[in-house]
Amino acid sequence: MVAKINKGNNLFGALIYNNQKVENDLAKIIHSNKVMQDKNGEHNMFLCNQSFAPFLAANRKTEEPILHISINPHPDDVLTDEQLIDIADEYMQKMGFGEQPYIVFKHEDIERKHIHIVSVNVDETGRKINDFNNYRHSKKITQELEIKYKLHPSDKIDYSEDVPRLKKVDYEAGNMKKQIGNNVKALIQSYRFTSLPEFRALLSIYNIGIEEVSGEARGKNYRGLVYSALDNEGNKVGNPIKSSSIAKSVGYAALVKKVSSSAKLIKENGLTKRVKPILDTAIKNYQNRASFEAELLRGGISVVFRENEEGRIYGATFIDHENRAVFNGSKIGKTYSANVFHNLFQNSREDEPLLTSQETDRKEDSQAVHPVLELDVTVPLKEQEDMETPITYFSKDVNKQIPDDADFSGLPSLLEQHGADYEAEAFARQKEVESKRRKRKGRRM
Repeated sequence: MVAKINKGNNLFGALIYNNQKVENDLAKIIHSNKVMQDKNGEHNMFLCNQSFAPFLAANRKTEEPILHISINPHPDDVLTDEQLIDIADEYMQKMGFGEQPYIVFKHEDIERKHIHIVSVNVDETGRKINDFNNYRHSKKITQELEIKYKLHPSDKIDYSEDVPRLKKVDYEAGNMKKQIGNNVKALIQSYRFTSLPEFRALLSIYNIGIEEVSGEARGKNYRGLVYSALDNEGNKVGNPIKSSSIAKSVGYAALVKKVSSSAKLIKENGLTKRVKPILDTAIKNYQNRASFEAELLRGGISVVFRENEEGRIYGATFIDHENRAVFNGSKIGKTYSANVFHNLFQNSREDEPLLTSQETDRKEDSQAVHPVLELDVTVPLKEQEDMETPITYFSKDVNKQIPDDADFSGLPSLLEQHGADYEAEAFARQKEVESKRRKRKGRRM
């Protein structure tokens, strides 16, 4: 059993996401706690909002008061609705959210039946409920529930199989704004990253590029973001799309806020710890790059290597899909820096077993790896924008957004924030200078 905790500030979006599945007969509400129902004992979105509103109105300083939790049993575990309700109640109680209002949706849109819980992490006085080390705490609770209900342990789940997926952007399919918008919204909501290069690495596995732009207009400095489609070789295709034409939630100000909050969360919860043993095992057992990447994927981790024109690896970024976190290798530790992997693959053993054809197909397909939430990428872009509309009677700070035309000149560049891989970037610049010198020397000769 795997529990995934997502925090945000958009209650309406979380409820609508689940309710749309209910309306399409892909999910159903099986339980609620302290959530109002109509006279027929049915739930509706208005009463659900009203049930959470007093908690959000009392909210003092919590920037992400909305909890969206998914609890995913092993595909071989068949549980009744009553058992899922008991698991949801016990999980919320042990996590410290037992006295909170929450509503439980059972999703049946894939073979592996699972539940989503929408709640809030502030109490009725507006105080935030302590969530320090809640990822470790959650892991301990799910292990206890596995034993109690005789379920398959989560460490036996192969993360490269039976996983909900976003689709890679396909330029030939057209409608780039919709394809890019759907993916970017899902990824920026679900994952944690502490720099623009890390976010760029995450987007790249979905054939999406991102660039920071800056300049001066009408006497004011500005910074912004543009997204573009990439082909399978990572080259830009088509025209770039401004973030403001997609949604504010994927714009510059939103990304600055995400980078800042992610840095704190990753540090407080020690999110790099899960990655290290998986990397150590792959480094020990594989010197062939394709096999190395496939082994990581089986542990729920994707890797994006950055290479110069000469094929030398100067950057490595790891994407942990279980904890929804992205790290440059040097952040995890010096033994995971780009130079280590360049040397590892340079010394690749010729007799090392390569991937089977089935594993090769799986690795290629894994470029559309699993986002943490089963976000419905088929929802039209306009409807997704509507899902992000703030509820006006919520706390005034909860849905506070900065307009697209705001002056961001006082904000630091995203390229300068929280852990760009300076060692790797410096190495790349050094190699580029050396390459130019060799070319000049060759011309003189």
